[in-house]
Amino acid sequence: MAGKKKLPIGIEFFQSFKSDDFYYVDKTGFIADLPQTRGSVNLFTRPRRFGKSLNMDMLKSFFEIGADASLFEGLEISRNTELCRQHMGKYPTISISLKDVEGGDFQTAYDMLGARISEEAERFSFLLNSDRLTRSQKIKFEKLLNENFEKSSVLCGSLRLLTEVLNRHYGVPALVLIDEYDVPLDKAYQAGYYQQMIHLIRSLFSQALKTNPNMYFAVITGCLQIARESIFTGLNNFKVRSISSADCAEYFGFTDSEVREMMEYYGVGERFPDMKEWYDGYHFGNMDVYCPWDVVSQCDILRGSKDAAMEPHWVNSSNNVILRDILKNATEAVKAEIEMLISGEIIEKEIMPELTYTDLESQEVKIRQTYLWSVLYAAGYLTDAGKPNGRIHRLTIPNKEVLGMYEEKIRSWFKVLEVQ
Repeated sequence: MAGKKKLPIGIEFFQSFKSDDFYYVDKTGFIADLPQTRGSVNLFTRPRRFGKSLNMDMLKSFFEIGADASLFEGLEISRNTELCRQHMGKYPTISISLKDVEGGDFQTAYDMLGARISEEAERFSFLLNSDRLTRSQKIKFEKLLNENFEKSSVLCGSLRLLTEVLNRHYGVPALVLIDEYDVPLDKAYQAGYYQQMIHLIRSLFSQALKTNPNMYFAVITGCLQIARESIFTGLNNFKVRSISSADCAEYFGFTDSEVREMMEYYGVGERFPDMKEWYDGYHFGNMDVYCPWDVVSQCDILRGSKDAAMEPHWVNSSNNVILRDILKNATEAVKAEIEMLISGEIIEKEIMPELTYTDLESQEVKIRQTYLWSVLYAAGYLTDAGKPNGRIHRLTIPNKEVLGMYEEKIRSWFKVLEVQ
């Protein structure tokens, strides 16, 4: 369509929306809400493909020293002039993603984590010439730049060191952004070095996030809320916003009005009922939302052909290994309940807000089953059909796309497992 903005399929860098003229669903209200409700450390858990990485880059683009104010012109946050005056471009910002930290063995994953931190340190290489840093600080910082992580103490203390040298140079505590924190743990579980990775991530986070005067605040994202005693032991003022939380619920996923507006913009508004049937149905906090990946991907198809069939996008964007692992030990009762879900029924289940991968291997059937329903819920394969009663949730399949996965993949997995 001539003259229309491009659809942002797979775009995770906030500045791209302005520089490359992509369509943007305005989520900058998140920037205003976060300082009002934040703790020292803030964990947001959402299923994959719900805008976590883009929101993290948006925070970096806003808060980091040297921020480009033009990126936010005309957006909701620009109308909050006092907040922009106080916070835009005011903080040194450390931003790392752990989504590619993986490997067939622990050493490979260890090296990848070190490379990622070294890459982030390189953005601040000018600190080697700072007259505000001590000689000792420069020597330690140079190890990060050179990927000198032979001693685990260097890697485990790397994020804390970055906050220290940035605060020393600027005289302002640093903002710490850690995206996809649980990916290394998922990969470690699959490859058999889970306990080693848990120890490494716990030490890294503890040193950087616990009682750190050089840190302004931290934001962490992931799909699952790993048990606090495994990762976040001893953190003060630690706030979690899971998919059950009302705070900031509207900033992850698209609302009804946002989807309607996008479809009208691209001239495919008449297909809105199909879009709603296939991709809506997720209930986060007090909000009903669509999966952004689905909406953007399908809108791109429809603007090429208004009569195009609806397609699955989100369910095909992952290998679903953890899903197969938790279903392989499903009892006949669990299989019967999944058939109830496929038939459109609602089931009531206890959901664990915090998880450990070792629960999957528990000898207690009840624990394994609670883990199963909790992962299906946290990962977006099930959603709330009403307000939870404590830990008891009324669960349902969110939409037609996810229903198709249950009908095809999950049923076929059960058949294969029965043969095995």
